[in-house]
Amino acid sequence: MQLIPANIYSALNEPFVLTDEQKQFFAKNGFIKIKNVFSKAVIDFMDTEISNEVNRLNKQQLAMEDRDTYGKAFLQIMNIWRNSELVKEIVFGKRLAKIATELLGVSGVRLYHDQALYKEPSGGHTPWHADQYYWPIGTDRTVTAWIPLQATPLHLGPLEFCAQSFQLTEGRDKQISDESESFLANTLANSGFEHVVEAFDLGEISFHMGWLYHRAGPNLSQQMRKVMTMIYMDKESTLQSPKNHNQQADWDTWCPGAKIGEVIDTVLNPILFQ
Repeated sequence: MQLIPANIYSALNEPFVLTDEQKQFFAKNGFIKIKNVFSKAVIDFMDTEISNEVNRLNKQQLAMEDRDTYGKAFLQIMNIWRNSELVKEIVFGKRLAKIATELLGVSGVRLYHDQALYKEPSGGHTPWHADQYYWPIGTDRTVTAWIPLQATPLHLGPLEFCAQSFQLTEGRDKQISDESESFLANTLANSGFEHVVEAFDLGEISFHMGWLYHRAGPNLSQQMRKVMTMIYMDKESTLQSPKNHNQQADWDTWCPGAKIGEVIDTVLNPILFQ
């Protein structure tokens, strides 16, 4: 049963037309920022419903000064769609899933999981990293949609990208940490690839590949930097043998019942577009 207003539902599901230039930019650089994907009305609806769930589900009680670098970077609430039918309709929207499908050049995508990333006032930087370090997925056809729930100027800590860095293999064994920040900052600075740091307009959304290195600056403001993400994978993605304990944990949590070498076709990984 459709639970959200008809105009919001339509906006979440109607196609967004990508240009050939946008597809080529993503293929070359491993990321893209796309303006005007959603209207203010849609973003405001997402903000209300997702923020309600983040506030309800958040278990972080440590003071900022008592947290490690990862804990200072953001509040992280995952698979909100499992807790809210309204958020499920947002996460299962076909507009973003179709964009992901076309950018990856595949015939369809599954959901890996969603996650809200809320950087608190005075929250710290997010160190350089590649998401796919955490994922037991046997393909590089993976992409994250990064959806700011407000306009995000530089002082709020928008996502930053190292263009084309998905080509590098150095640092793929680094989890998000002070070590990854130090090692990758040096490695990427010497790579010759461009470090892209830009604000996000309201309704502007980015997509980045699983092996693209990225980071975010601290939140220097007194307002929450609110972001929702959806992680998509080629619908034919198979489970690979975990390469670290984080990948084992992801297998257990986000792909329960999946078998090594077989398509990740579980109740938590539905096809969202094909």
